[in-house]
Amino acid sequence: MSRPSLVIVGAGPRGTGLLERIAANAPELYGDSGLDIHLVDPYPPGAGRIWRQEQSPLLWMNSQAQDATMFTDETVAMAGPVRPGPTLHEWAGIDGRVFSDRQRLGAYLNWVYEEAVAALPPGIRVQYHVGRALRVGGPREGRQQVWLEGRARPLLADLVVLTLGHLDAELDDEQSELAAHARANGLVHLPPDFTADSDLSALRPGEPVLVRGFGLAFVDLMVLLTEGRGGHYESDPAGGEGELVYRPSGREPVLHVGSRRGVPYHSKIGYDWTGERPPLPRFFGPGEVDALLARPDGFDFRRDVWPLVEKELGFAHYHRLFTVHPERTSGAWADFEEKYAAADAEERAVLVGSAVPDPADRLDLGALDRPLEGVRYPSYEALQEGLRGYIRADLTRRHDPSYSPDLAVFLGLLSVYGQLVRLGDIGSWWHGFFSYLASGPPGPRLRQMLALSRAGILNFLGADATVTAEDGVFRASGASVPGAAVDARALVEARLPEPTLERARDPLLRDLYADGAAATAEGLLAVDPGDGRLLDRAGRPHPRRFALGPHTEARGAGAFTRPRTGGPAFRQNDATARAALSFLRALDCRDDGAGQGIEQRAGQGAERDTAA
Repeated sequence: MSRPSLVIVGAGPRGTGLLERIAANAPELYGDSGLDIHLVDPYPPGAGRIWRQEQSPLLWMNSQAQDATMFTDETVAMAGPVRPGPTLHEWAGIDGRVFSDRQRLGAYLNWVYEEAVAALPPGIRVQYHVGRALRVGGPREGRQQVWLEGRARPLLADLVVLTLGHLDAELDDEQSELAAHARANGLVHLPPDFTADSDLSALRPGEPVLVRGFGLAFVDLMVLLTEGRGGHYESDPAGGEGELVYRPSGREPVLHVGSRRGVPYHSKIGYDWTGERPPLPRFFGPGEVDALLARPDGFDFRRDVWPLVEKELGFAHYHRLFTVHPERTSGAWADFEEKYAAADAEERAVLVGSAVPDPADRLDLGALDRPLEGVRYPSYEALQEGLRGYIRADLTRRHDPSYSPDLAVFLGLLSVYGQLVRLGDIGSWWHGFFSYLASGPPGPRLRQMLALSRAGILNFLGADATVTAEDGVFRASGASVPGAAVDARALVEARLPEPTLERARDPLLRDLYADGAAATAEGLLAVDPGDGRLLDRAGRPHPRRFALGPHTEARGAGAFTRPRTGGPAFRQNDATARAALSFLRALDCRDDGAGQGIEQRAGQGAERDTAA
């Protein structure tokens, strides 16, 4: 009887997390039976592409070391056993408040991978294949074939799990037009990409460069084009605490950055939580999600989901304000909570206006989302000063515990995200809003941004920034300074590619889509929310194919999970691991003849044991 075989395509953090859950659940669900696990990835197992150690030491994680873990705890709602392990800071022996460089994180992830492999029962063998998976074939009810780049014969798999991580994409129509304009006029156009992999050598010293995107990809770009080219920061003796002066090397280009909001993501919060946590979920929990999923005509995010999210985040905010800063409220929390729970949106606004005197203490998600809405500056220079003031104010507030309701909202966002994962593809707006509020850069990066702005290396384009291709250049303008424009011969799209099936450069995903795999309205791979099985266009789950990660509709809030936050990625990994092990165990219990017949039909002796 042949040994069952599982192929995991993608050996980065998600594939490693799945492997850890297989090791945790195997004693219960698989026992001592034999199993071959094949991991396929061109990048190192554990760290994968994004977190590999071979990248600039100047690039940091976007989370504090104490907030990155690959191990479960009792807050995760899962069927499998908890297997605790160290966070990054515990493993590395560093201050938990540090924003570690990615090289150290890559080493941690590599160690987690090795630990997961070592924890597998003796009958389970793991083989790592350096390379790309090109295609998955095979009948729904039979063994699958996974074709690898540079191999004449496929890997045979009883089950396949895709944990592909972030993917490259073909240019969309607008990007294609901009690229064509660049080729025709000798310009530089760098499309969306993982910044550490972008070739930035074409961006020449002193030349203006337009940048679209003000999130984390921009922060990486900023670092690589400044410190990465020999510049450095010094403390500013004339400034306040933490103020910096940038000393250029002379090799930097001049960046002009804009986006829809026109401002950088909010700074990471720079203080710790103390006291009682808001009891979440309160207004948006499993019951509300069940009700949304049960609607026969479906649901609309803005109409049906967002009001619940808004109420939940407001509850977290005001719970903290009333219980920790009662001097800034009028009335008792119990009375406010009762009225808040019963009120609709308009009534809540009246309630908050009467109970929270200072507008700075009220939660206004609309104003947070579009801080420059309706704001106009008389000149480009005035915009620069205005945006520096905005960033300074954000840094001050996000490091002042007297504004700790902001941290309560952050906890609310994590709670909400854990529920929203069950709703599948809810559109891209929420993910951007979450990242803007909850996944911004460390405070030191924003201080560097201010120093670069004062040095004239970084300029702000403002809100609703647009770029056109005309007169042989790229031209950028925005709503914040009416009539102003900046011309440049270089344009950088500072964001990751959109992980859509139709435009993914990954041939495996495109082939799956052509073969009938379902895509959501946003172009993500449709999966069963229960265990991650791929869905076809009739809504049928594939019995032998699974997928986890940002290319699916069940994508999570980030690459890593904060300890003790019930991480949905852990829950998903556990469900998929248990479903896979149960299927493979049942397969292993079949009679010898059936097992041999499956293998013969699948590939007639195709190689199964070649490891890189």
